[in-house]
Amino acid sequence: MPVAEHHDGFAMYDCSFSDWTAAKMGPKRDVIGELAEAVRRQEMVFAVSSHHAEHWWFFNGGMEFDSDVQDPRYYDFYGPAKPGPRLEAADWRSQDWRPRPDGKFMDDWLARTCELVDKYQPQLIWFDWWIEQAVFEPYLQKFAAYYYNRGQEWGKGVAINHKFHSFPAGTAVYDVERGQLKDIRPYFWQTDTSVSKNSWGYIKNHDYKTAGDIIGDLVDIVSKNGALLLNIGPRPDGTIPEPEQAILREIGRWLAVNGEAIYGTRPWHVFGEGPTDIVEGYFADTQRAAFTGQDIRFTTKGNALYAICLAWPGEVATIKSLSANSLIQADKIDEISMLGVPGTLIWSQNEAGLTIQTPTQKPGEYAYTFKIVLRGT
Repeated sequence: MPVAEHHDGFAMYDCSFSDWTAAKMGPKRDVIGELAEAVRRQEMVFAVSSHHAEHWWFFNGGMEFDSDVQDPRYYDFYGPAKPGPRLEAADWRSQDWRPRPDGKFMDDWLARTCELVDKYQPQLIWFDWWIEQAVFEPYLQKFAAYYYNRGQEWGKGVAINHKFHSFPAGTAVYDVERGQLKDIRPYFWQTDTSVSKNSWGYIKNHDYKTAGDIIGDLVDIVSKNGALLLNIGPRPDGTIPEPEQAILREIGRWLAVNGEAIYGTRPWHVFGEGPTDIVEGYFADTQRAAFTGQDIRFTTKGNALYAICLAWPGEVATIKSLSANSLIQADKIDEISMLGVPGTLIWSQNEAGLTIQTPTQKPGEYAYTFKIVLRGT
C-alpha cells in the first residue's frame, strides 16, 4: 500500500489540485500510477493511503521560524498551516479541535480523495487518524457513498480503513495501528504494523522484529476476526533491504505449510487460551511477552477446527478449551493431524482438556497447527 500523500502535502500521484506533485516536480513521474500497474501485473490488490486531512495543521502555523509557510504562493503545498495544540497540553484526538477546518479545506479534501479513486481505482483506502474530527463526518459519508458506488460500478470489492471512531461500526474496517485487541471483534478489523520496531521507512540501524514474533501476532489477530497489514520500507531505489526480504520469506515459508489455517478462515466461539497477556490498543505491538507452547489460538473452515500452538508445546499439547465438557466432544472428532506432518496423531479427551501427542519432528520453526477434523459439517 503506497502513500498517495503524507502530512507534508507533496502528492506522489498526478493530482490536479496541486503543482507540488511527483508527476510535475522532482522525478516527474506518476509514482502511484506506476505502482498501480506493477501491483496489478502481479495479480495483487492495489491500495493507497491518504494523510491529507492532517495537512490542515501539519506545518503548525509556520510562525515560530523565519519561513515561507505563510506565503500565499505556496498555499497548495503548505496548506492552511493552522497551529495545532501542543501534544503535552491538549487531547490530540479531540473531536473538537479549534480552529476547525473550513469549507474550502474540506471541499479540497473530498475532491482530492475522490480523484484518487477515479484515477487509480484502489480497492482499499487507508486513512490516518485525524478524520475523526466532528467536522469531517458529513464529508466521510459523502466519500464512503461515492467510493462504494464506484466499487459497484467496477465490479470490485472495495474497503475503507480507519482509526478510532471515524466511521460507524460495520461501515468501514477498523484499524489498530501497531496494536491488537484482547478478544474477538464481531466486525472484521485490521492491525497495521511494521517489520521494524522503530520505523516505518528505510533507515539505518533498524530494530527488526523476528519472523516468529510477527507470525505469532498474525495468528492472534486472525483468531480474533482481524487481518494483518505488514509494512516494509524500501530503499530510495525501490529495492527491499535484505533483512526484510529474509523476514518476508520466513513468513512465506510458514504460510506455505500453515496457510490453510489462516486464509479463508473464521473465528471460533473463543479466540484461544494461554498465559501470555495481550496489551490492547495502539502502539503496543512490542509490549507483550514471548508466546509459549500453552498459548493456543483457534480458527475454523468447513469441518475443520484449527488449534495453533504459538510455540512448541513439548511431547504433548493439552487444549483446555476442548475438554470433555466443551462443545466438541470425542464422538464429534474424526481425526487430528499437524499441518506439514504426514499421517494422524494420537489423542485423548477428558475433563482437563484434549491431549494430543506431538510428532517426533517439528514441521517448522514457529507456530504449529493442529487440524481437528469434525464429523459432519
